[in-house]
Amino acid sequence: MVPSQAGGEGERFDDLYLLAPIGVFLLDPDSTILQVNLVGASLLGVDRASAVRERFRGFVAPRFTGDFDAFVTRALASREPVRCGLQLQRDHGDRGVPVTLFGCAVAGALRLTVEPAEGRLAAIEESEERFRRIVQTAREGIWEFDSEARTTFANPRMAELLGYQVEAMAGRPLLSFLDAEGRSLLERNIARQQEGMPGRHELKFLRGDGSEIWLHLTANPLFDADGGFLGALALASDISEHRESTELAWHQANFDALTGLPNRNMFQERLRHEMKKARRERGFLALLFIDLDQFKQINDRFGHQQGDALLVQAAARLGACMRATDTLARIGGDEFVAILPGLGHVQDAERVAQDIIAVLNRPFELAGGEQGHISGSIGIALYPSDAADAEELLRHADQAMYAAKNGGRNRYTYFTDDMQSAAQQRARLAVDLRRAAGEHEFELFYQPIVNLKTGLVERAEALLRWRHPERGLLNPADFIAGAESTGVLLDIGDYAFRQAADQVLAWQRELGRPFQVSINLTSAQLRDEAHGWLGYVESLRLPPKSLVVDVSEDLLNEPAGHVFERLGRLHAMGVQVALDDFGTGHSALAQLNQFDIDYLKIDRSFVAGLTGDSGDLAMCEAIILLAHKLGLEVVAEGVETQAQLALLKAAGCDLAQGYVFARPAPASEVLALARQTHA
Repeated sequence: MVPSQAGGEGERFDDLYLLAPIGVFLLDPDSTILQVNLVGASLLGVDRASAVRERFRGFVAPRFTGDFDAFVTRALASREPVRCGLQLQRDHGDRGVPVTLFGCAVAGALRLTVEPAEGRLAAIEESEERFRRIVQTAREGIWEFDSEARTTFANPRMAELLGYQVEAMAGRPLLSFLDAEGRSLLERNIARQQEGMPGRHELKFLRGDGSEIWLHLTANPLFDADGGFLGALALASDISEHRESTELAWHQANFDALTGLPNRNMFQERLRHEMKKARRERGFLALLFIDLDQFKQINDRFGHQQGDALLVQAAARLGACMRATDTLARIGGDEFVAILPGLGHVQDAERVAQDIIAVLNRPFELAGGEQGHISGSIGIALYPSDAADAEELLRHADQAMYAAKNGGRNRYTYFTDDMQSAAQQRARLAVDLRRAAGEHEFELFYQPIVNLKTGLVERAEALLRWRHPERGLLNPADFIAGAESTGVLLDIGDYAFRQAADQVLAWQRELGRPFQVSINLTSAQLRDEAHGWLGYVESLRLPPKSLVVDVSEDLLNEPAGHVFERLGRLHAMGVQVALDDFGTGHSALAQLNQFDIDYLKIDRSFVAGLTGDSGDLAMCEAIILLAHKLGLEVVAEGVETQAQLALLKAAGCDLAQGYVFARPAPASEVLALARQTHA
């Protein structure tokens, strides 16, 4: 069907005119075609859809345009039909067809009927024959029903749409082509038609082979001379493709493609709906904000494909904890929310949170026989006690989740007013970090590393600091977590790596001898190629062993791929690799010999407890012995006392750093110390 382009269509262009055996048009005052029936389109030699928005005047033979303009002026001023004879042309140069126009004003537009000029009776007979041909070949289905909604007529297109022969449709009830939902809709509309009201519907019909088809149905009631209801006449067009694309677009806009759960858009709509319902019924609801702990490590270790597989499994487990009336949605990478409406007690929300924590603690099966281990941190906010609107409730549940995560993870926490203040501080930190990254407020301090055999400062560890314009010099513990969550950590890490590479080259030139700098490198940096720091180091042409990258012990559990390929490339460039915080991770000792590692760094937690008969001393001695057997050197971190230093020397430790030698300091101070010890 061609949709009406103007208001008042019920008065101006009844859909029954579409089937009239003469041409019927609805025109704007400037003769733009708003609607045209089947015969009218055939008369002009155009498709009904393409005729809309063309000007009828363009089809009037040039010598008659003056007559047509005068006719339009008279017709628009009259509620009774005005007559005009002229000729119409399909194309310029045609001889033209003599026609008689009848026009009158309806709701600010011009309704126009067109009849051939030769005798009215003969013209109508010819038009009726033309009309029969049009009905049989129409692109739209034409369907007639009696007062009992049984089929009395269907054209070939209508039968084709429904997958029947024309003869097989005769006498069949309209309701037999519909499912239960469609029958309910149609029964209500039949009642409206009996009251004389036309209807436009989008209905799903069942075809002869059982398949489904969506049709746009325009139905008009038929009455006898005494006003008795005879039935209805309908035009039908196939809108299945449009419905499918509309439904697909709606689904994509409202559901998460990976898990199939509602996305943020659908979640917000449902949350607002449930809050209105709770307000109306004087009830309450709980909102649970669920964050998957250690999910980043799963992605880092196994890759995004395995991470996605875990998310799908997690979504299924979370869904099993919900009631039919609850809503579970995925609103971020590893963030889920659950709306729990109609609760009887607050403890009901706690039980759901406990179930969620329990199911997330079970191992997740991944490809290749691997297992993923995560947990969940859950924030709980209640409506109406914790928030007045949906945005505030979500924000408070998010703040409670952060409190659960900071409290040790694998737990749930209710929202409190103190969390609002903490969240505001995090927001300010995020703004400051983005500004600091752009304005280069980060700098490197260096802590000397001493060779325990010679006592010389031969190397140093680069340590990041943030010179905040208001808070002063900040250590990484004050901002690294915020930098990671705001997405600037890779930029900061790239800056630090380049600065360290430049600094070691400058020191070597100043000292006139080899010197080495170590710097922390995350697995995310090793996977990232956008910053090009690998190429930068290569371009400096540093002497071998100028740089050491400190990597986490958990890196040994990474599946083979980009991370180890880039570690191998670093090694080939003369960059060495140190395994940081050794003894605190989850690596197997057998893995140490499989990778290009040059140093083991004993974690400061072991060094802090060193005494002559402590278990920590035994652990340090074992690490040193193991490293030397594998041809690796050992660096002890956090050495603060002479007693600790003496025990490490006795155990055969190669290198050490800590306050017993020097605190982290600017590059100039470390250079002076290196010169002093060398002398």
